[in-house]
Amino acid sequence: MTPEERLAELGLKLPEVVPPLAAYVPAVRSGDYVYTSGQLPIAAGELVATGKVGAEVTEEQAKEAARLCALNALAAVASLTGGLSSIVRIVKVVGFVASAPDFTGQPAVINGASDLLGEVLGEAGTHARSAVGVAVLPRNAPVEVELIAEVR
Repeated sequence: MTPEERLAELGLKLPEVVPPLAAYVPAVRSGDYVYTSGQLPIAAGELVATGKVGAEVTEEQAKEAARLCALNALAAVASLTGGLSSIVRIVKVVGFVASAPDFTGQPAVINGASDLLGEVLGEAGTHARSAVGVAVLPRNAPVEVELIAEVR
């Protein structure tokens, strides 16, 4: 089964690439690697949630937002490679979680992104990862995800 077929089986489709919010591009290819910019949980041009995780945003809402961030990152990769089947492996994922002062569940939140990558790409979605708590993210987003993909 191709990654595109797995995505469809999950009831998902690749969204349009989120336009840059500042002076950058959504992704850059260098040789066999695509590096995405940080992707926010944007659907149809709007953030799906705002605020700090552990305060205005629940851990489960943030996990779903991280899943959307990963989907947006996959769209950015596919825009440079022609599709998800070009992905050999997700090498690294970095997730940022805008956290209330006492929130310590950043790894569980970023599991939303990691789980989606595994569901769509199988073994190729297995990756190294960092999950970092931060004070604030652009546009008051609760989560941001970037990744590095090895591609054909």
